[in-house]
Amino acid sequence: MGYHTSEAENPIDILNLASLEGRVKERMEAGAFGYICGGAEDEWTMAENTSAFNTKKIMPRVLKGIDHADLHTKLWDIDLKTPIIQAPSAAQGLAHEKGEVDTAKGVAAAGSIFSISTYANTLVEDAAAPDAPQFFQLYMSKDDQFNEFLLKKAVKAGVKAIILTVDSTLGGYREADIETQFQFPLPMPNLAAYSNSDGAGKGISEIYAAAKQGLVPEDIQKIKQITNLPVFVKGIQSPVDAEIAIQAGADGIWVSNHGGRQLDGGPASFEVLPLIAQQVAKRVPIVFDSGIRRGEHVFKALASGADLVAIGRPIIYGLNLGGAQGVQSVFEHLNHELSITMQLAGTKTIDEVKETTLLD
Repeated sequence: MGYHTSEAENPIDILNLASLEGRVKERMEAGAFGYICGGAEDEWTMAENTSAFNTKKIMPRVLKGIDHADLHTKLWDIDLKTPIIQAPSAAQGLAHEKGEVDTAKGVAAAGSIFSISTYANTLVEDAAAPDAPQFFQLYMSKDDQFNEFLLKKAVKAGVKAIILTVDSTLGGYREADIETQFQFPLPMPNLAAYSNSDGAGKGISEIYAAAKQGLVPEDIQKIKQITNLPVFVKGIQSPVDAEIAIQAGADGIWVSNHGGRQLDGGPASFEVLPLIAQQVAKRVPIVFDSGIRRGEHVFKALASGADLVAIGRPIIYGLNLGGAQGVQSVFEHLNHELSITMQLAGTKTIDEVKETTLLD
């Protein structure tokens, strides 16, 4: 039998983002759900990603004449309606029959940035939403010709930047995938376009076996030379690595621990953000992800040095529950929480949030 997934196309009611996981678990095949929601080993770092936000406090300001919050911001010359963007996530066909196509539509409707993965269930050119900015996330292969093939496809599709993921040269030890013996049930057409293999029926370890383990700073320049596009380096968790990436030509730093899916026992992404922001010193923009579930988390990340924040799993849950409209609903809910937090904190604009000092 073929893989069956959601066909829903509707807005969704959201009490909070954390509640979406349980709703999706009831609807999705166990292996697919485990792949999406699971973290590495004991999932300690995954839990810390969210709980770490409680180590900082927002001091509210009053009597500032603020009657609404303005969430508009910019990345380079890209105008955005929100500082919240979509984190690249593989195999979105697991969550919805239209996969990345619907996610792109929902993200575009929210006025944000969509990022498509090398391991998408949709060709990079087919997921492009008209008049909406799109990034391409590269899992670098051992095959240089394959990397060039993919990157040129992304350029032709009109992407605005390349995201080089550096923290995922092999998969973390994810017990949910082992218990279900999960294998990707759907084709990965970006792989199939170059080779005879479509990626369907492969296990996680087989997919990662083709990935380049020995990433080096010089790989950043290789990508820039092929694409002539800005390159974000995603998976930075150390100020030292942030500096190495910038010196090697990175146009942006993406602070992330892959949502706790890689190294368990490492720090929460939020814990290292201020140290990395201090090192970067506004030379390049910083995107932050891992663990954001509340508007106050977005606020605290921006106040700690991020220029944009990205969310992953909640968008996939929204996709499963409501397709493109469900994705849009996730953005709208988080924007609503952020707007309330901003106004109660006495900050009207995203720039004012970034200038806020948090309390220990």
